[in-house]
Amino acid sequence: MSRPATHSAATLALDDLTRVTLDWNQGALAEGLRLYRAGEFFAAHEEWESVWLVTPEPEKTFLQGVIQVTAAFHHLQRNNPLGATRLLNAALRRLEPCSPHFGGIAVDLLRDDIRDCLHALTTAPPAANRLRPPRIHPL
Repeated sequence: MSRPATHSAATLALDDLTRVTLDWNQGALAEGLRLYRAGEFFAAHEEWESVWLVTPEPEKTFLQGVIQVTAAFHHLQRNNPLGATRLLNAALRRLEPCSPHFGGIAVDLLRDDIRDCLHALTTAPPAANRLRPPRIHPL
């Protein structure tokens, strides 16, 4: 069950268009990142989903890609490499259109790590349990 996002999870900034600045240093995004780095992928997914639910496009699609990475590693924890592969491919499709520093993270690094994980999953599936999760690095 998802909790509603707190105001600190995403800060709205108004100029010619409404933009969303995703703040990975506080609120649900920061807590999700802490959980992700601790390997608590399902809990991280829940934190980030609370922000995703109230975020407009294009940040919504970006967050969905990040959440799918987290869900993929939850699938790996449950010994489901096929589900993980499908989610990582879906995440990559959502993250491909993003600029290198979209949403306050190093997207190029994340995409490269996702590709490395996909390569490992397709060439050496037994090694799936030893995969390092893609780096989600705030800028």
